[in-house]
Amino acid sequence: MLEIIGNAVSLGILWAVLAIGVYVTYRMLDIADLSCEGVFPLGAAITARFISQGGDPFLACLLSILGGGLAGAVTGIMHTRLKIPILLSGILSMTGLYSINLRVLGKANISLLRIPTMYSKFQGVSGVGSSAATFAVGLAAVTLIVVILWWFFNTELGYSLRATGNNVNMIRAMGVDTDTMFMIGLIISNALIGLGGALIAQKQSYADIGMGTGTIVIALASVIIGEVLFGRNSVLQHMISVFLGSIVYRIIISLILEIDFTVPLFGRSFEIAVEPTDLKLFTAILVAAALSLPVLSKRIQARRALSARGEPKEEGAADAKR
Repeated sequence: MLEIIGNAVSLGILWAVLAIGVYVTYRMLDIADLSCEGVFPLGAAITARFISQGGDPFLACLLSILGGGLAGAVTGIMHTRLKIPILLSGILSMTGLYSINLRVLGKANISLLRIPTMYSKFQGVSGVGSSAATFAVGLAAVTLIVVILWWFFNTELGYSLRATGNNVNMIRAMGVDTDTMFMIGLIISNALIGLGGALIAQKQSYADIGMGTGTIVIALASVIIGEVLFGRNSVLQHMISVFLGSIVYRIIISLILEIDFTVPLFGRSFEIAVEPTDLKLFTAILVAAALSLPVLSKRIQARRALSARGEPKEEGAADAKR
């Protein structure tokens, strides 16, 4: 069990890079950028192709960041210059990136088995195990990202970007070019998503054309679980919450995969086991549950307050609506 949780924590740290990238657009800019599902495999494809041809794994991560940032810029241009709604802009980018990713890979997938990655190099230098190497490299990457973003979001440009997500009309009236803010936010977000793809591809030792499917839901699950469990009173706390939410999500998924028991019913035994193919369903249920927690919490608190005052439930419900 401890080994399962340890592996889940290591993977959760890597997936946190993706979650923080989605957090930038989803919370900072208050937009839904679906290009994530094309940018994530783009970062993986660039890394896998570069490493498989003898390239340096760390340089491959930088190329993935550039590739993701470029994809974010394309989405931003469609939204800000061509005035295509952001939802459609993301879908168009995601659709176009499928063909680009195939071009980059050259085939449906590339294996990185027995090819040096940043984790194997760290293992060779430090002499630690695979999980420890993943933990150390991932934690270093996330720490650097959080520090840089925390510094950026506390600059004048960062405040303008945050204000654009809070009230675009107000910040536009103050003379801020909101189109530029959207462009910057999309570039930062997709650059981080591309880096997340690079880190995951090196950890899994392969890059596949379909590995981006469902990544937006995984990222949103990490963001929402982190907000519900750890709060979001400041930018720094919000990013740390997303990071911890990614770890919690991975631990929950790992424990769900261990479900395997037999139920006697009507004189027969029925085996209940969770398959890897069920993960998308459980992820959707997990996100829905996390989203509903604040609403349920408010209702429970309202009922407790009414009970403490001794008011009838019907009158209390009417007061709550008013």
